[in-house]
Amino acid sequence: MDYYTRFCDDLKLRGYAKRSRQSYLRALRQLQNFFSKPLDEITEEEVREYWLYCKDELKWGSATLRISYSGIKHFFTFTIRQDWPLFSEIKFERHGTLPAVLSVEEVRIILATFPEGQNRTFFETVYSLGLRLTEARTLQVRDIDSSRMLVHVHAGKGAKDRLVPLPETTLKALRGYWATHRNPKWLFPALGHDGKGGATAERPASEGAVQGALRRVCRKLGLKKHVRTHTFRHSYATHLIEAGVPVRHVQEYLGHETLASTTVYLHLTTAGKQESRGRINQLMRGVSS
Repeated sequence: MDYYTRFCDDLKLRGYAKRSRQSYLRALRQLQNFFSKPLDEITEEEVREYWLYCKDELKWGSATLRISYSGIKHFFTFTIRQDWPLFSEIKFERHGTLPAVLSVEEVRIILATFPEGQNRTFFETVYSLGLRLTEARTLQVRDIDSSRMLVHVHAGKGAKDRLVPLPETTLKALRGYWATHRNPKWLFPALGHDGKGGATAERPASEGAVQGALRRVCRKLGLKKHVRTHTFRHSYATHLIEAGVPVRHVQEYLGHETLASTTVYLHLTTAGKQESRGRINQLMRGVSS
C-alpha cells in the first residue's frame, strides 16, 4: 500500500489545507528516514525514542516538534488505525512568542511601494480582510457581495467558510483591478510570463509570484521586520482591536475556532495600553495629591 498517498487523501477528507498536508507528509518522511524501514513496522516505543532524539540531540524547537507530533499522530491514528497511549501522554508546549505586527503607517508605505496592479491590490485585500495567503489567492468574483458589503471566504483553515466585512476602499480597488483583466472566475488570476494572460487564466496567481513580489518590496524599503503575507493578517487583527472592534467580532472575521487564538493580539496593541497608562497616572496623581 502507498501509505503516503493514503495519508494525503485522509488529510484532504478531514479538511486540511495544502500547507498543513505538506508539513505532515514531511514529518512522516523524516520519521521513516530515521528508521529506514516501512512505516507500518515502526513501533510506539520507536516513535517515543525518535521524539526524544529530536528534542535532546537535534535541539528541535517546540514549533517543529508540534508539527512532527501532529503529522505522525494523524498518520498512525487515522490512516493505519493504531490506538497508541503515547499520543495522549506526550505534549509539546506552545511557546508564547508574539507575531510581528506592522503599524498602520508601515502598511500604507508597503502598499504604496507596489506598482499599481495585481500585487498592490492583492496585499491591500489581504490586509483589509485579514485573509490567509491561500484564501486571498483563491478569491472569486462570486465571493464579493457588494450589496451587503461582505466577502464570502470559502474553506478557510479547518475547511470552514466565513463572512468578512468589505471596506468600501477595498471594493473600489478590487473593481478597478478586475476591470484590467475581467477574468470570469478569479479576482487574482495567473497572469502568465507576458503578464497578459489574466483574462483567460484557469488558475489563480501562484504563491511564489505574490510572495516574491512582497520580498522585493521589503528589500527595496530596507525593512528590518520579517514581513510575510501572514504579517498583514496579524496587523489587521491588532489594528481592529486598537480601533475598538470587540474581540469576539475579530475572532469571527479571522475564522478562529477559539477565542484564545484571537486574544494573543491583545498583547500586541498599543493604543489600549497607552490609554491604561494615562488612567493609572491620573489615578496616582489623585492619590498622592
